[in-house]
Amino acid sequence: MQFRDLVKQYQVLKPELDKAMISTVASGGYIMGKPVKELEASLAEYVGVKHCVTCGNGTDALTLGLKAWDVGKGDAVFVPDFTFFASAEVISLEGATPVFVDVDAGTFNMDAADLERAVEKTAGEGMLTPKAIITVDLFGLPADYAAIRKIAGKYGLLILEDGAQGFGGAIGGKRACSFGDISTTSFFPAKPLGCYGDGGAVFTDNDEWAAKMDSLRVHGKGSYKYDNVRIGMNSRLDTLQAAILQVKFKAFREHELTDINRAASLYTANLRGIVHTPVIPEGYYSSWAQYTIRLNSKEERDALQLRLKENGVPSMIYYPTPMHRQTAYKSLNLPAGSCPVAVRLCDTVLSLPLHPYISEEDIEKVCHLISTKG
Repeated sequence: MQFRDLVKQYQVLKPELDKAMISTVASGGYIMGKPVKELEASLAEYVGVKHCVTCGNGTDALTLGLKAWDVGKGDAVFVPDFTFFASAEVISLEGATPVFVDVDAGTFNMDAADLERAVEKTAGEGMLTPKAIITVDLFGLPADYAAIRKIAGKYGLLILEDGAQGFGGAIGGKRACSFGDISTTSFFPAKPLGCYGDGGAVFTDNDEWAAKMDSLRVHGKGSYKYDNVRIGMNSRLDTLQAAILQVKFKAFREHELTDINRAASLYTANLRGIVHTPVIPEGYYSSWAQYTIRLNSKEERDALQLRLKENGVPSMIYYPTPMHRQTAYKSLNLPAGSCPVAVRLCDTVLSLPLHPYISEEDIEKVCHLISTKG
């Protein structure tokens, strides 16, 4: 059993993928070729925004967003305490300061009430200027944008949506990667829409920001590539990855998103009442980057993970350490008791095998092992 079976996906899509890869190699256009622009247009249309700018990876996508807003020293950027390190790392790399916000125990996403508390506290201290919020659509579920947008408007903050895991999710028909003033995603192979290497994209309706990010991703180019108008970066999506993504995006739209939701529903039907299953609020739709359950204690979680491993079932812990306890952020000296929900989640979450091609038999095996864990 595979945690996320990319080999099975390749076997299903092999004829189209092989054709796309061979055609790209034969074309000679390996960097920023025609498939890149085609992909950007189709992704923007799907998400429902004016602009999509692809780049080298999801971390660079977040960086491009922060650079478009000139985020830097003295700025505070609010970010969930329960997320992958890159969500906070990019803030520090721009010279700004991450302010960690606790999350909701059911959805795993940013707690709007704690966000407002953190913004008011930061503004009141007067040492940093609140500038932006990086929301994270964790495990495929969009964050609480209705509440977060109200707070952003109240305090004059920009929203940078980290949709690395959220592409394909939605709230009331509005798709993920359209909720931020700038939004991002990642095409890392294991993401809901992944390529065969690294890749990422930014999305926005703002013409000025889109043009700036387009410049920044190619060394700060101006009207042509040898007229550099700003200090930029080298973060382009390879043509080969764009061609692969075109094939995968077709499958994603036509059946993969539906299939993974069906699989997640089967997990929930079998596990409800046995463990804490993921919460999907009414009107929300997840793209299920992970199917993550919660146990009652670290000991119970670790024992279950061992039992699954002994029976040939892979599982993962996303994430074992909250952001404020990462070694790199010890210098922030956050007080004991910070972000208690995030701390508890790190000790009790466990992600189970899930992908669009998983069989019902595999899901039933996993559920049986969990239901008989005691």
